[in-house]
Amino acid sequence: MTESISRAPTIICLASYFKGTEFMRECKRQGARVILLTKEKILHEDWPRESLDDIIALPNDAVPELFTYVASQLGRPQQIDRIVALEEYDVITAGLIREHLCMDGMTSAAARVFRDKLSMRVHASKAGIQVPDFVHVLNYDELRDYMARTPAPWVLKPRSDVSAFGIKKLEDSEQVWRAIEALDARENISERSSYYLIERYIAGDVFHVDSLVKGGRVIFAGVNSYGRPPMDVTHQGGVFLSRTIKRGSEDERKLLKLNRKLIAALGLMHGAAHAEFIKCAESGEFYFLEIAARVGGAYIAECLEAASGINIWGEWARLEIGRDDGSYKLPAPRKEYGGIVLSLARQEFPDTSAYTEDEIIYRVKKRHHVGLVVRSPKLERVEELTNQYARRFAEDFTAIVPPPERPE
Repeated sequence: MTESISRAPTIICLASYFKGTEFMRECKRQGARVILLTKEKILHEDWPRESLDDIIALPNDAVPELFTYVASQLGRPQQIDRIVALEEYDVITAGLIREHLCMDGMTSAAARVFRDKLSMRVHASKAGIQVPDFVHVLNYDELRDYMARTPAPWVLKPRSDVSAFGIKKLEDSEQVWRAIEALDARENISERSSYYLIERYIAGDVFHVDSLVKGGRVIFAGVNSYGRPPMDVTHQGGVFLSRTIKRGSEDERKLLKLNRKLIAALGLMHGAAHAEFIKCAESGEFYFLEIAARVGGAYIAECLEAASGINIWGEWARLEIGRDDGSYKLPAPRKEYGGIVLSLARQEFPDTSAYTEDEIIYRVKKRHHVGLVVRSPKLERVEELTNQYARRFAEDFTAIVPPPERPE
């Protein structure tokens, strides 16, 4: 049963990757006890240990049952108030823990909708949201019918991986059957063809809408466009770029409306969301691509903060603590523009001291990565700087490595 928290709340954070440090810091600033469950391979990362009451590293191959057991043991000497997944791969595990502890929040079944690209497409379609024509890689007759009525090329996508990992573009039916045969030869059953879908390839610009949700209602959303589709960056390498789109534009209005409709259809009640849409180059119509119940990666949070003043990690933390008693209020966002330029780097610690523009507000500090976040009241200035930096990064830093089949 949901009840407001009068004592200092205890929040268990799950993070199988290094993410969410500002969430944990803000929880501590709000007076919460904060416990992090992570994996041994990332225990050495720069976690905000000054804000953590405990940090527990589970084996790298830990299954959800072990996370649930550890959370249960933590609940013996103290009451657990929130289970929060800071990373994509932990949202279902967090739901399983909530179910086991009979806690309020997203169940594992609800979380699966945000992890399964097939399920989210089915839900979006039923809600009247346009999605590229798709088919489950399962029934042979349905696959033949799909390929007969849907023009190639098509895109083969794993149902559960994040971003563009494991995605392949297929040009004809022979490539489809060969791809299915290769998938079904894999040793791991969960990597075989029934865990994939095929959808029509649509050329166009890709946008993302990043949101905070309270009581099923979107209370904050920022709309950005990618410089290149994420699938192109993942498979071809090069520079990743994202920036705020023109405020008050028709595209912004359409995407904000689509995003609200999508989140309502998928049933997200509280937390953060990252949704992606593509604008068809031929028709100009928007199609839904995918959504996650988390903060966007690739320093999108820093880009959003540059444009709006809203730190989505910190506000999510304040929302989690104050949502039951109604005390949470979103600060008034500003309406400026932000951009992020990011790349793998040849250098272990790239030197960006030659980039001196006043609009730079954040420099990425991560081994073999280079990135800059810029802010300006003028979109034209953000576009100018991000385009310029993308060209300079390619010359000064960018390293290209073969794309992995799945995240490491």
